[in-house]
Amino acid sequence: MTVGTRSVLYGAHCVVLHPWFLAVAWSKLYGFPWDVRLWASFWLHDIGYISKPNMDGSEGETHVELGAKIMGLLFGESWAAFTAAHSRYWAKRNGRQFSRLCVADKLAFVLTPAWLYLPMTKATGELSEYMLRAKERQAGSEHFTDFESARLNSADAREWLEGLKSYTRRWIEEHRNGGVDKWTVGACVESSAAFR
Repeated sequence: MTVGTRSVLYGAHCVVLHPWFLAVAWSKLYGFPWDVRLWASFWLHDIGYISKPNMDGSEGETHVELGAKIMGLLFGESWAAFTAAHSRYWAKRNGRQFSRLCVADKLAFVLTPAWLYLPMTKATGELSEYMLRAKERQAGSEHFTDFESARLNSADAREWLEGLKSYTRRWIEEHRNGGVDKWTVGACVESSAAFR
């Protein structure tokens, strides 16, 4: 079973937990999500991780495409684009604006308690990849504070998570109402022509 499949089944993108954290995050940022299309996007946005051999590598970064295609079939092209743009890396690579779903998705990560997040991501094998990728992405950005940089370079998973959550909270506050994302650097893969 691939790491992406494990993530959707019982990891960071667990289909029975993550959408609920996302709904709470959306409520905190934008009010209660009354639109059924939002709920569909909460459940479908990460479904494309199934069968992916990595989370942030060239294959993993294309995870947005499956959920976006399903949303497009169900609700139209604007919902496909909304769902695909939940990844700030995908959005940047494709010259698109990240969506509100992206901001809420980041807050869902912040709201997930360490006592739940760390065991889930250790069990799936995601944690080591996330820790490595965070260090790589940090090297290309001046937007990490000294505190965050020190935590992200720690071998201790709790300290690392503390640093990443601090950075993510600040990214959310800076970008919750849209705007240009100058914080996000690097993209692993060439874009597909879909959702342009």
